[in-house]
Amino acid sequence: MIMKGKKGLIVGVANNRSIAYGIAKACKNQGAELILTYQNDKLKPRVEKVAKELDVKNIYPLDVSKPEELNALKEAIERDYGKIDFLVHSVAFAPREALDGKFIDTSKDAFNIAMEISVYSLIDLVRAIEPVMNDGGSVLTLTYLGSQRYIPHYNVMGVAKAALEASVRYLAVDLGERKIRINALSAGPIKTLAASGIGDFSEILKYNEKNSPLRKNVSIEEVGNSAMYLLSDLSSGVTGEVHFVDAGYNIMGMPLYEK
Repeated sequence: MIMKGKKGLIVGVANNRSIAYGIAKACKNQGAELILTYQNDKLKPRVEKVAKELDVKNIYPLDVSKPEELNALKEAIERDYGKIDFLVHSVAFAPREALDGKFIDTSKDAFNIAMEISVYSLIDLVRAIEPVMNDGGSVLTLTYLGSQRYIPHYNVMGVAKAALEASVRYLAVDLGERKIRINALSAGPIKTLAASGIGDFSEILKYNEKNSPLRKNVSIEEVGNSAMYLLSDLSSGVTGEVHFVDAGYNIMGMPLYEK
């Protein structure tokens, strides 16, 4: 029960196949009390189903592009829980058209949307929630190998993830004054709702399974366990880092190719 007595907010649980769900379940299994959010009324029933499974008392609305909802979330946490010990940011988005074709054709609007939702939302969320976090807490965000290498059809999201990883390093210094740690976790390809927007994703899964050192694709349970370690006191000396859990996928990467 590594997380017993810990309370944490997990933003970005879409359903029971999402990476954020794997993280939530791993933390719950180790004794943590969870708080979840839902983006809109359409997604609320899915999050309610997960909340029931994981015995979550409260779920709150949160569209990360709306400052008023961030402020309301902070006030709700302070009112209902006092302070929390960890925060998970599992939020990313780019318009579908920005994931097809050539990166050079990315529109300014698509670029700005990807950066706002996938990168600035971390800064905004941490700024809002940090006042209700205990000293010595932990923050975790999710990245991907496309930040460091060319991945087919990842395009502007690769640039956004690179900016996200840089943000982690700068936030680590700011949060370090209160011994709050922040890290990024880079999972290998997993068949999630978000991944469905990446063209030829099934080919990436096949390639990884065949060529990674462990000859397998990583599972949300494996990602969840690694995340739980980074959110727990076991990683009290670790901050500002990108950590890989991907069956060795980052060793191999994807080849440059055109279909």
